[in-house]
Amino acid sequence: MIQPGLARMGRLLQHTALPWRAVHVAGTNGKGSVCAYVSAMLHAAKFKIGRFTSPHLIDRWDCITIGEEVIDQSTFRRAERTVEDRDSTGAIGASEFELLAATAFTLFTQEKVEVAIIEVGLGGRQDATNVIEHPLVTILTKIGKDHQSLLGNTIEEIASHKTGIMKRGVPCVLDATNPMNVLHVIEATAQETGAGPLHPIPSKECKEEAALRTLFDKEDWEHHQQTNVSLAYCAAKLVLQQRAPTTPTSALIDGARRARWPGRLQSLDIAVLTGRQETVLLDGAHNAQSAEVLGLCVNKKLRTGQHPVTWVIALSLGKDLGELLSFLCQPADNVVATEFSPVDGMPWVSPTDPDIILDTAQFLGVTGLLHNAKRNVLGALQTAAGIAAGGPVVICGSLYLVSDVLRLLRDKR
Repeated sequence: MIQPGLARMGRLLQHTALPWRAVHVAGTNGKGSVCAYVSAMLHAAKFKIGRFTSPHLIDRWDCITIGEEVIDQSTFRRAERTVEDRDSTGAIGASEFELLAATAFTLFTQEKVEVAIIEVGLGGRQDATNVIEHPLVTILTKIGKDHQSLLGNTIEEIASHKTGIMKRGVPCVLDATNPMNVLHVIEATAQETGAGPLHPIPSKECKEEAALRTLFDKEDWEHHQQTNVSLAYCAAKLVLQQRAPTTPTSALIDGARRARWPGRLQSLDIAVLTGRQETVLLDGAHNAQSAEVLGLCVNKKLRTGQHPVTWVIALSLGKDLGELLSFLCQPADNVVATEFSPVDGMPWVSPTDPDIILDTAQFLGVTGLLHNAKRNVLGALQTAAGIAAGGPVVICGSLYLVSDVLRLLRDKR
């Protein structure tokens, strides 16, 4: 279960030195991508980097990387047992996420990491990762409505939680494309806490950065991807200024080119699972804001012929299905609804009944084929491939569905 608060995390780590410095990242959308870019950039600049993101992609330990490599299972298990023993001995009652975060922090110390890139799990102010007291930089990505039952029903309340990672005297890089009421919350928090200076992105400086312009000209990135890379670049430059001022920023651009973050607008070959020769689009869009971005991308790049889009969708319980699907589905589209499998280490996460997804699609006017694949993701992919008959297929709705698809491919290969 989710248990906000810092006390348990503090007790888990009270005898663990944390000599490494952090780049702390909060927001609703783009956090993981920004973490991946910052990590790749600083790795290219010769820092020993750790990274902690959530949720995991395929295996529970793949949310922790050292030097851009996933921590090996045996090393992870040893550190995890140490943390679990502390929890048991001290009768702390830590949540699964707190145990995982404490394991990551312990490993960063053990592996002598210089800079750790830390993604907030939920919110910010009361998130377990916010035991970090003196980060080098904080980053606030796009903020929107999600997890309202825990963070509040208004975007201002949600932003107040996210901005809780801002610290006195610590520079904060922020996505300036956020709504004005979110920007007001960020500015107010900076004034209250003494955080800053603030570095809004996109900025005139970024737009005039020749290396970034060249990179964007070469890469087929959507606008929001360019913004995320710019956020990461600004944050990485601030790290260089503090820790390695003589390192050329060209290394950061090299790192950005090599960064990989699966499950975000990812073109994927699923022939080994379905026999389909055309690639599909795999994306973890799971709230209205990210669904809107995905829908625009699909309209621009995939709705180019006579075929409708065939969607494979699974969603976590509690999402606003109507708003989310309205950004994705058009009347002639097909929808294959499924359930993701149980999430390792996250027993509180449950999938939405596929019938509810299909009923919502029908209510929104979708007249194409609607199919309930139940809890059979492989069957859902095979059905979608058959229905699409070579037309575009998009798999989305949950990072847990992304995990299931990538796990199926790994196990098959």
